[in-house]
Amino acid sequence: MADPDCKRPIRASEDTVDSEDGTLLTDRSESGTIGVSGAVFLILNKMIGTGIFSTPSSIVAATGSVGISLLLWAVAGLLTLSGLSVYLEFGLAIPRSGGEKNYLERVFRRPRRLATSVFAVQIVLLGFSAGNSLAFGRYVLLAAGHPMPDGWIPRMIAVACMTSVVILHAALPKWGLRLTNALGIFKVLVLLLIVFSGFAALGGYRLVPDPHNFDNLWAIEKGDGYGGGGAYAYATALLQVVYSYKGWENANYVMGELKNPQRTLKIAAPLAVIGITVLYVLANVAYFAAIPKAELARSEVIVAGLFFRNVFGESAAARSLPAFVALSNIGNVLAVSFAHSRVNQELAKEGILPWSTFWASTKPFNTPAASLFLHWLVTVIVLIAPPPGPAYNFIVNLYTYPGAWINTFVAGGLIYLRLSKSENWSSPWHTYLPVPMLYLCLNIFLVITPFVPPNSDWNADGYPYYAFPLVGAGVLLLGAVYWLFWTRFWQNGDGYAVITEVSFDEASEEAVVYGKPLRGAQPAVSGMQEPLLGSRSDPGYNSIGS
Repeated sequence: MADPDCKRPIRASEDTVDSEDGTLLTDRSESGTIGVSGAVFLILNKMIGTGIFSTPSSIVAATGSVGISLLLWAVAGLLTLSGLSVYLEFGLAIPRSGGEKNYLERVFRRPRRLATSVFAVQIVLLGFSAGNSLAFGRYVLLAAGHPMPDGWIPRMIAVACMTSVVILHAALPKWGLRLTNALGIFKVLVLLLIVFSGFAALGGYRLVPDPHNFDNLWAIEKGDGYGGGGAYAYATALLQVVYSYKGWENANYVMGELKNPQRTLKIAAPLAVIGITVLYVLANVAYFAAIPKAELARSEVIVAGLFFRNVFGESAAARSLPAFVALSNIGNVLAVSFAHSRVNQELAKEGILPWSTFWASTKPFNTPAASLFLHWLVTVIVLIAPPPGPAYNFIVNLYTYPGAWINTFVAGGLIYLRLSKSENWSSPWHTYLPVPMLYLCLNIFLVITPFVPPNSDWNADGYPYYAFPLVGAGVLLLGAVYWLFWTRFWQNGDGYAVITEVSFDEASEEAVVYGKPLRGAQPAVSGMQEPLLGSRSDPGYNSIGS
């Protein structure tokens, strides 16, 4: 699994330009611009997207029980905290942009670049913003008084949303971050509005009869379109709840842009995740206080809109609240696009992506505009490729499922590092061993159970139950195939292969040059050779708070 002689993964700074000979030259100056509050909002904006306003419908439909639905939301919050602890241990030991890319490289160093290639294919092809963009389109139509199921009109609105976000981040990055922060505050206020409106509904202040959802909390019912799905339904329900918490790792992707990254991450990530967990559980209580179970199960992605109607009525104020949720979706798209474009750029800087020179470029705005375009391209394809119909759940599951595989390897990798003395692993953050073991078991469960046949119709959602896990696993396998061709067979017509040249100065700063030397040439590594990241001999591993 590990090679003690392996050198530090090569990485470039954020300022990358194209030289005249086609190589990528890097400037070693990299100053963080995001503080604790900015990191909190970066996490909040990705976590609070479509999920909490839409996913409760499918959870009730899968379980047929109010109590089990609430339990799944609480359990997912605890499991998210366990995953956060794993990522904090890695992130504080390896304070670099890229997230799981760096953690997998630290653990799985042989075969060289295999783990990186699998992660690259997964994050590029499946790290899209289609789910929240599509929900934005549907909530805009709902706010306008024209609710519409999945179709081409909400999809075109989704494409316009994604295009606007990418242009903003590429051309006006500071304003993109300011808007992200503002929408983060706005999202919390919307959630608080739902929570307190739910308390009012529990007290009888609603415009519909009491749904009596709490009379028999743990009863498992099977009705028209909900309940009776078996193990498959519970697994996919938990997967979708985990999707609603997705985003807690967002700051790990942009560590290179955080001020004092170790201190910032240590404060911002737990603060955001604990707060969101409490709000999520209370928001679900609010939904059950105002929406009958059967109606909630059939509401699809307009749960919050249905809640507002039952509490406030068919008024202009009620229609404006779905517009607020639509703005929440934009905040998620802003946060995801910002973080994933940086990951794409990091992968390009190491020559992992095809046409890496282009994707790593910061032209013309000194921003990762090309990587943003890559994120836009994949998202638009996912939005327009599926035929009109129940595409939302498939998109959600496809987005989330391969991440369970990646998290399995990350959690298993941390357990290996902790148990293997030869790895000399250390981090400013200590995760008790049962925590990564719990997180590992969760992700193994999420990986395996979607393949278990449901008790109900195998094509209930308009596609075979095994479609999304099969496609998701296939994408990861495609990463291995890509690695094989990239490292073994892909040479250009002139017999060149992309390699890197790295040198370290006395301060352990990197100077990286990416070029295309002749086949057979070896990369030159000069100066100081840096120890493995996260090892006790890494001079930066315990610099928290410095």
